[in-house]
Amino acid sequence: MNGWLPIDKPAGITSTAAVNQLKRVLNAAKAGHAGTLDKPATGVLAVAFGEATKTVSYAMDSRKSYTFMVRFGISTTTDDATGTVLQTSISRPSDEEIKAALGHFQGNIHQVPPQYSAVKIDGKRAAAHAAAGKAKSLSARSLTVYKLELAGRSSPDRAMFDMECSKGGYVRSIARDLGQLLGCYGHVEELRRTAAGPFTLEACAAFSTETDQQDYSALMQRLLPIEAGLSEQQELPCNRETAVKIQHGNPVQLSATSHSSASDAMVWASCEGRAVAIGSVIDGIFHPKRIIRQK
Repeated sequence: MNGWLPIDKPAGITSTAAVNQLKRVLNAAKAGHAGTLDKPATGVLAVAFGEATKTVSYAMDSRKSYTFMVRFGISTTTDDATGTVLQTSISRPSDEEIKAALGHFQGNIHQVPPQYSAVKIDGKRAAAHAAAGKAKSLSARSLTVYKLELAGRSSPDRAMFDMECSKGGYVRSIARDLGQLLGCYGHVEELRRTAAGPFTLEACAAFSTETDQQDYSALMQRLLPIEAGLSEQQELPCNRETAVKIQHGNPVQLSATSHSSASDAMVWASCEGRAVAIGSVIDGIFHPKRIIRQK
């Protein structure tokens, strides 16, 4: 079984548990996902099976889009609604104040991950240190925020936002830092991922937290080809003879046309529209890094 299955992950299940459940239901040998969603979060979780797992790291490099609600007036240990309350404030920002503050979180920024995150320190996740009462100092990480807009306001306590960012972004950090900048504290109350690279909510299969409620046929109907995870990377078409050489791990000379716009960045070679390898182009020669084998 090879391909991508984007699902609409419900709240209450971890990304890893969702992937493992799909492996059992679909009887798949290998599976992985392109970007973790926290347990309370919902939305697009792109799951790769078989040979598609070789493309996961490239799909993870893609942009992510979210809608999320910030609850003002409260900071928590986890920077979301599952944590313990740390600080409170009676101050609430106006729409104008929120919009003015958003400029600080757009473009190329640096953000410190939440204490409860998968960032590793001394071989353990930051979340494990925090849970043991030994929170660590986390270094700021670079992030590009392409879009961050106020989408609505249901009450003075809450505001909805739309965000599009590069890989590695923590929405919880945005909510935390926005609350601090506005002087009122804040945390994420709801979070939904609406797109992960080429995978959108419209392409997602319905998913149940209960294994026995999964619809095998409905899931298989949503299965996408391996190439779906590479659609945002440059494709280098080749003929069958060249494809055979590539799949034996051999570097191949490309025509001037096929590599005219290629660079040292990762690209993928295809034959008749099907991926055969991922690699890089150096001086007009394609060097395969990961061979993709599909019948």
